[in-house]
Amino acid sequence: MSELTPLTAIGEFALIRRLQQGISTRQPSTVLGIGDDAAIIAPTPGTELVMTTDLLVEGIHFDLAFCPLRHLGYKAIAVNVSDVAAMNALPTQLVVGVSAGPRFTVEAIEELYAGMRLACEAYNVDLVGGDTTASRGGLTLAVTALGEAPAGDVVRRSGGKPTDLLCVSGDLGAAFLGLQVLEREKQAFLADPETQPELANYEYVVQRQLRPEARLDIIHELRELGVRPTSMIDISDGLASEVLHLCEASGTGARIFTEFLPIANPTLEAAAEFNLDPITCALNGGEDYELLFTVPVTDHEKLKNHPDITIIGHLAAKEEGANLVTKAGQAVPLQAQGWTSF
Repeated sequence: MSELTPLTAIGEFALIRRLQQGISTRQPSTVLGIGDDAAIIAPTPGTELVMTTDLLVEGIHFDLAFCPLRHLGYKAIAVNVSDVAAMNALPTQLVVGVSAGPRFTVEAIEELYAGMRLACEAYNVDLVGGDTTASRGGLTLAVTALGEAPAGDVVRRSGGKPTDLLCVSGDLGAAFLGLQVLEREKQAFLADPETQPELANYEYVVQRQLRPEARLDIIHELRELGVRPTSMIDISDGLASEVLHLCEASGTGARIFTEFLPIANPTLEAAAEFNLDPITCALNGGEDYELLFTVPVTDHEKLKNHPDITIIGHLAAKEEGANLVTKAGQAVPLQAQGWTSF
């Protein structure tokens, strides 16, 4: 095995040059990428730009004891692309800031960027710059993404109307159960370093935690169906929290039906093993990065048979509040109990 290279051996600018070698541009609107004080982007006439940013901090958002650097790099891009998708826009460019402590080597940072490059290829987005700096602690990533949509197509959280249908892509709760599995295996390893992780039966939920996918495919499919959501948000902090965000921004209430919540079989199995309520995992687990959106009732026929979109309820008058309706018909006030930043 070749000897690893300390970051101090080559310095910031040589590191940037090495990372730059593996970065290519794909978007016609990218005039200038990495290498100057700023990237140059020329949006086409008649378009609207969106911009989003996320911080990922070691020990808060990820644990390198079980999160490979390549997966982390991919996830850092995916979660920002997810925010762009939640605006009904397509991602075009992004910049990445990295703050790394002394324990990280050049090869470690290159592995991180290898995951970022894979995500850039998957989502057809250009990495056009960023910054690197030393840290007295662990690893911190700051990603800012740009996206664009035709003028008038950008969707906000505030456009929902009472009686609009509430829809969600994919399935919920898997990422949270994946985290439970990884935390359990970490504790087993700390107790006995000879222990091998037992992950074979948890591939789906672990993958949803370590390498989530942004649902750009849903944005493309909605456009093909002629459906423009009235409001939209991505599910990063838990379904309940995101529904309440939409209700607050749109000035509405909501009714969600437990029997319609999409939960995959591997999630149900893992929840049973951990003695957790799968409905609670779906509502409050977070990090699913699925899309929650509303559409007019008139779009019901276009979406009712979609294999990857589920109608889970509808918006309501503000005075009715936001409620979870059980199979027995009981309405329970919805509470946000998922991820909080502080």
